[in-house]
Amino acid sequence: MTAKTENPGYTLSRDTFGRLMLQAPGADPLPVRPVHSFPITHREEGLALIGPQGQEVAWISHLADLPEGHQRLINEELAQREFHPLIQRIRYASSWTTPSRWEVDSDRGATHLILNSEDDIRRLSATALLIADSSGVHFVIRDVTTLDKASRRILDHFL
Repeated sequence: MTAKTENPGYTLSRDTFGRLMLQAPGADPLPVRPVHSFPITHREEGLALIGPQGQEVAWISHLADLPEGHQRLINEELAQREFHPLIQRIRYASSWTTPSRWEVDSDRGATHLILNSEDDIRRLSATALLIADSSGVHFVIRDVTTLDKASRRILDHFL
């Protein structure tokens, strides 16, 4: 089954192998992959469609400006490649020094992570954090002010 949407400038669809294809008027279909410019802080803005040689073939300023079908195809493609669980609550930290084992609730369910160093917590903005665990998974806290008091208290020991 081919998912297809029309746009005056180009057509996005999936080929029989499931690859995302971009077809400009009068050109052959080209396999593309969407890439965020700012994958964590501005997810709906600044996407490039990258061709097979790594060149940018289309720029999307705002995902919301695209037809719904294009948005769906791009979001499906991004979901296959990007994995940034959102931390909603920090339940427990094994110690106030690193390495430390954290038990957290995320948008993907309850899990644990190992924080090797305080340097594995990066501030993305005044309220957003990126936390890298020992296995290479990057967890995100979009807004520390929305965490419950106990979670913020644990987090404060490492910031």
